[in-house]
Amino acid sequence: MMSVITASTVNATFVRPAKFYLSGFSNMPHVKYYYVFLCFVYIVTVLGNSILLSVIYYVKTLHTPKYMVVFYLALTDICGSTALIPKVLDTFLFERRYIVYEACLSYMFFVLFFLSVQSWTLTTMAYDRFIAICFPLRYHSIVTTPSIAALLLFSWVTLFSLVGFTVGNIDNLSFCDSLVVNSFFCDHSPVYRLSCNDSSINYIMAYVALIIILCIPLILITLSYVGISIALGRIASGEERLKASKTCTSHLILVAIFFLPIIGTNIASVVSYINPNARMINTSLTNTMPPLLNPIVYSLKTEEILIAIKKLVKRNKISFSAKKRLKS
Repeated sequence: MMSVITASTVNATFVRPAKFYLSGFSNMPHVKYYYVFLCFVYIVTVLGNSILLSVIYYVKTLHTPKYMVVFYLALTDICGSTALIPKVLDTFLFERRYIVYEACLSYMFFVLFFLSVQSWTLTTMAYDRFIAICFPLRYHSIVTTPSIAALLLFSWVTLFSLVGFTVGNIDNLSFCDSLVVNSFFCDHSPVYRLSCNDSSINYIMAYVALIIILCIPLILITLSYVGISIALGRIASGEERLKASKTCTSHLILVAIFFLPIIGTNIASVVSYINPNARMINTSLTNTMPPLLNPIVYSLKTEEILIAIKKLVKRNKISFSAKKRLKS
């Protein structure tokens, strides 16, 4: 297997492989059914998020800073799923497990970048809810379209630079021995651990990225909900308190869906041994299930979205009936 892959020396310093080999699941029965399931997940993810994007785009009452963030989350969900799932299906359903070195790094970059954007978009949504409940009278002057656009743009640029630098540091490594990546995609840790020279910078960057992409957003979201809880406790009317807390339900579900599996997998890998197949299933579901569930949660748990969908359906029915009458 390994003789098929040739290595080339760059600047007489770094030994880079022509290709890596993605191992995927090992000795797992009926694994193709799992790939078919991922295919179904991808189709539903694209359809669900496309519908959510269309609803927000066409219904003018949703052209607010809050739904601007939801719009970008749906867009990121489509991009993140598209970066990961089609390539996974192509690799393992059609047995194309060899991946060119440059393609592997691109693959790694886009999967990690969109994952990090999802994390910080959820943080921006927490900021929106915090201002709305803690400072309701100043909400419209603080949370404006330009301020949210600036926050989103800043996070995209910062995360693009962070992930770019983290992935770019792979270029400073030499790969002299095994080129088998023990993962279902070109994941950062399984790739840099294959190197035969000093990978301490990559190790440090892996932890820096983990802190910036997962830990800081989770801390900020937790702090914002501590502030929200205090503000809700000061509301005298139980009905008003319930009404205010309901506006956070969708976001809290999304946060739980996104962060809990990632944290659970990381804690489990530190405190005990995880079977590689189990780890890969956890990682793949962590990357694919939140984008699938986000539009479903927002459509079912957010009254404004449900009303907007009904409006769109009613409008389309009226226009279809009008066209039918004109033809007859």
